[in-house]
Amino acid sequence: MAGTIGVGAALRRAREIRGITLDEAARDTKLRPEQLEALEGETFEELGDAVYARAMLRTYAQYLGLKPDRVLSVYAKHGEEVAPPEPPGKLGRVERGLAASRVRDNQKFLLVAAAVILVALIGFGLVSRNGAPPAAAITTPSFVPASGGASPAAGVDVIVTATAPVQVNAVVDGAAQDPTTLRPGESVSLIATEELQVSVNDGGAIQLTIDGRDAGTPGHAGKPWSQTYTPEAASP
Repeated sequence: MAGTIGVGAALRRAREIRGITLDEAARDTKLRPEQLEALEGETFEELGDAVYARAMLRTYAQYLGLKPDRVLSVYAKHGEEVAPPEPPGKLGRVERGLAASRVRDNQKFLLVAAAVILVALIGFGLVSRNGAPPAAAITTPSFVPASGGASPAAGVDVIVTATAPVQVNAVVDGAAQDPTTLRPGESVSLIATEELQVSVNDGGAIQLTIDGRDAGTPGHAGKPWSQTYTPEAASP
């Protein structure tokens, strides 16, 4: 590939934040390690038809706690890009110079387009400004990676699992996230570097896992609940 679109880096960073190896991810997602490497390296052509690449992206993004729809949206834009044409070989010197100039302009345009896509990734919440993926705001199966969901030393990772219908709100490092409604058995993973604020409309309808440790049910049935977490406060 001539360049990257940011999807692979976000997938790899999310996996590294959780302390998961490629082999562990392959075992849990039922994808082969070389397929995961192709997703993280954005060598999508190695995955065969685009429909298979999309299915693998959705599975891997959901497994890592990213937003599958946003990942697929960026991938779809990548698929619509058209490579710049080569300068025709049977032209005179002047014509070849003009054609080459147009190719250089096209390449500059693609570089600018790639930068715009990266900015869009940051704005959409797929990639944070410091390179780590922000909190996921999608519902996922109630599943904690086999590695125990370990978080990096400089960060806090809170998994909210619903035992009854509940709405989850979060503020990640000062940025408010879209509210997430969970059904029983569903969960959402929230990752912050400095500070994570979590609130729900029913503190008795959730169970928490904080940096891989079971924290139980934090509130009372039918009562709103909120808490602020920092890496220092979340540490054992």
